[in-house]
Amino acid sequence: LMSCRVLESCIGCDMCVLECPNDAITEKDGVYTINEDLCTECVGFYKSPQCMRVCAVKAIARNPERPETHDELLEKARRIHSVLQK
Repeated sequence: LMSCRVLESCIGCDMCVLECPNDAITEKDGVYTINEDLCTECVGFYKSPQCMRVCAVKAIARNPERPETHDELLEKARRIHSVLQK
């Protein structure tokens, strides 16, 4: 597991922004980015990353430079959303 990143093939449809439970995806000047400090691959919310699921052109991928375990991603989600149950 690892945080996700937006690839250059992104067409800017905005679907990923709407699906992210952590508000980790932002757009500036037509370029979409994922804040790795906020990306949890939707751990704690869904079984798979929703941004990857909704991307029509498959322009979101896991970032191999940022490996994280399921437990690390869950802890990050808990920090982001202090209301998550342990």
